[in-house]
Amino acid sequence: MSDTDLIAGLLDEPMAEDARVVESRPAGRDLPALMRKIPVTLTLEVGEARVSLHDLAQLQADSVVELDTLAGAPLVIKVNGTPIGHAEVVVSGDSHALRVLDIDGLDLDRLGS
Repeated sequence: MSDTDLIAGLLDEPMAEDARVVESRPAGRDLPALMRKIPVTLTLEVGEARVSLHDLAQLQADSVVELDTLAGAPLVIKVNGTPIGHAEVVVSGDSHALRVLDIDGLDLDRLGS
């Protein structure tokens, strides 16, 4: 059997079920086995506030600083400081947790920079 016959035979065979599943996954989420164990920092950002150094020096217990997000608005999920989606805070057992509302795109190239 020639190389051409072998290649033609491979092209005629139906695609394996596993291969179809891999192709249907989002591009950024099909991680090689080695990368799956790399730790990253997941942060849920409540909001920000710009304050002067004078106002910062005046902070004490019971001080209130208004943030730039509305109460009840979805919070930003960040991985290593890069926004990837939105979530809300929930309680899981005795701890806070997050419920993912949307993922805007988990671009691994963007996370590494």
